[in-house]
Amino acid sequence: ILQHRLFSPAHRFYIQDGPRTEDPSVTLFREYLRLKTVHPEPDYDAALRFLERMAEELGLPIKKVEVCPGRVVAIITWVGSRPELKSVVLNSHTDVVPVYEEHWKYDPFAAVKDADGNIYGRGSQDMKCVTIQYIEAIRRLKAAGKRFSRTIHLTFVPDEEVGGHKGMETFVKLPEFHKLNIGFALDEGLANPTNAYTVFYGERNPWWITVHCPGSPGHGSRFVENTAAEKLVSVNKTLNNFLKMLNTSECFTLGDVTTVNMTMVKGGVAYNVVPAEMDVSFDLRIPPTDNLQEFEEKIKAWCKEAGEDVTYDFAQKHMDQNFTCTEESDPWWHAFSSTCKAMNMTVKKEIFPAATDSRFIREEGLPAIGFSPMNLTPILLHDHNEYLNEQVFLRGIQVYERLVPALASVPPLSGEE
Repeated sequence: ILQHRLFSPAHRFYIQDGPRTEDPSVTLFREYLRLKTVHPEPDYDAALRFLERMAEELGLPIKKVEVCPGRVVAIITWVGSRPELKSVVLNSHTDVVPVYEEHWKYDPFAAVKDADGNIYGRGSQDMKCVTIQYIEAIRRLKAAGKRFSRTIHLTFVPDEEVGGHKGMETFVKLPEFHKLNIGFALDEGLANPTNAYTVFYGERNPWWITVHCPGSPGHGSRFVENTAAEKLVSVNKTLNNFLKMLNTSECFTLGDVTTVNMTMVKGGVAYNVVPAEMDVSFDLRIPPTDNLQEFEEKIKAWCKEAGEDVTYDFAQKHMDQNFTCTEESDPWWHAFSSTCKAMNMTVKKEIFPAATDSRFIREEGLPAIGFSPMNLTPILLHDHNEYLNEQVFLRGIQVYERLVPALASVPPLSGEE
């Protein structure tokens, strides 16, 4: 039997099924997980309808900016008492990556909660949890009658999972982005299996590169020299020989090292035909501490060593070497770190090993921190059976209830008076 009782001034309800009561924030999280904003055809319209409803519940305005055809950035704004000050942005993306349903123990879009309180669903870690945590933290702060000096913008962007080209990468170049007058941004991070929370202040640069290897064609029964395959093997061997392996004797994290993975090979038309050309593609992730220009010179040299007329081109090439300051002298970082300390949170600072929309914000010269409050949680983004425990999720709302006021109350900085 379903029982309901009044929960808050916003007229939200606890839903009780038998002896257990589910927090309404968890119910909302599970509802959002059920929206199929999954590539290759994400239902962005459903997400926008959901966000419009959230804005109405919060009593805040929502603005929609179509950055590309069919790609809309939604912005919910809580205006501060001093709107001339630089704002705080809480960013999240609405899309999720595809699934292999046969490898999931539950329907990845049913948001099933097991007996241990683990909520299974694509996006439960990456990053629909953070979206709802932002919304619920703002809901609680408004219900408590709070207001802060700095304006808070909640931005919800599309297409992060496919590179952000029709999302944040385009948005940061538009006047609507610059009108937000951003001083500091929070974006997604990663879970941490330990009791600590990981905070990311920079990102490795993703280089998606395809090497084109022309060669001599011929019949598969003959000794053919100078083949495309020989050149392909040479390039792959050289790149992998260069690979910086994680050295356990050093205090390296994945974000501190360069990784190289061959991800695609294309070529050939028949078993008995030596191909005239083969292509090989690589996913490289390069720390911002490396000299990126020198690294590309190495790639040019390796292609030349592989053989005549070997060339390459980029599907994606980021040259961001910006860091967000994590010194206590920085007012934004001090507000973040001191709040974490006050909550007895252990924070580990790292370079993000993959890529998020934070890189586009940093490229605009703005400070951005990647942070998802998920400790005691295995890292399962993009994996089968992605889940988040409801208690970890609820604790994250409490974290934002403290972080958002601290950031939105940073005193006026130089030039803001």
